Amino acid sequence: MEWSIHQVVEATGITSRTLRHYDQIGLLHPTRRGPGGLRYYDQRALVRLQRILLLRPLGLSLADIAEILNGETRDIEALQTHRARLQAEQERIDRQLQSLDATIAALQKGQPIMPKDMFEGFDHTQYDAEVRERWGNDAADRSNEWWSELGDEGQAAFRQEVEDLNAAWDQVIASGIAPDAAAAQEVAARHVAWLRSAMQSQPMSKAMLKGITQMYVDDERFAANYNRVSPAGPQFVRDAVHYWADDHLPADQE
Repeated sequence: MEWSIHQVVEATGITSRTLRHYDQIGLLHPTRRGPGGLRYYDQRALVRLQRILLLRPLGLSLADIAEILNGETRDIEALQTHRARLQAEQERIDRQLQSLDATIAALQKGQPIMPKDMFEGFDHTQYDAEVRERWGNDAADRSNEWWSELGDEGQAAFRQEVEDLNAAWDQVIASGIAPDAAAAQEVAARHVAWLRSAMQSQPMSKAMLKGITQMYVDDERFAANYNRVSPAGPQFVRDAVHYWADDHLPADQE
């Protein structure tokens, strides 16, 4: 028995774009292609997909998952790597809890809050491995250097900018307008400018911009920034930025 890509999407909740990406990188190939290139998956393929979806929440990269499923990495080695990552994440969360406790205590006592203490444990480099996997070491190194050079005040200002931008998205999403409406496109322009600032004005192709915003839909960690007023928020932000890209970036940059 076989299932079409549409049936798999409906059953799993993942997107057809994600399944096509898995095919492109060799992680999960369809069993066969029907008329018009429609992908079909048999039971063996679905079992492999189930294992992929079980491994993804563990924080493993797609390359790591491929090695595990292909038998090139023993399960115990993968689990040891994952444990180390969880330990680092636990330490980061502990620092965040300490910073929150310090802020609460200061507010309760009417004392001034210290920005350095407030933002302890809030690290933009938590996605470092994914940046390196998607866009290379140079991009990750430039980003980390830029972040360090911002200093405490610059990092706090950047986080405030992120919150202001997310609040602007919340407003346009809640208004019920279309992603290509003028107000949504104004926020999309701000969003692109923010992304470019994080990339230190490095060239951003249309394909890269669309790839980044697609992550807002495919990855629940990013989606959490945009689904505060509606579950459809991540899709709205992606579509709005894609409309902006089509209107403002030349096709030869794709």
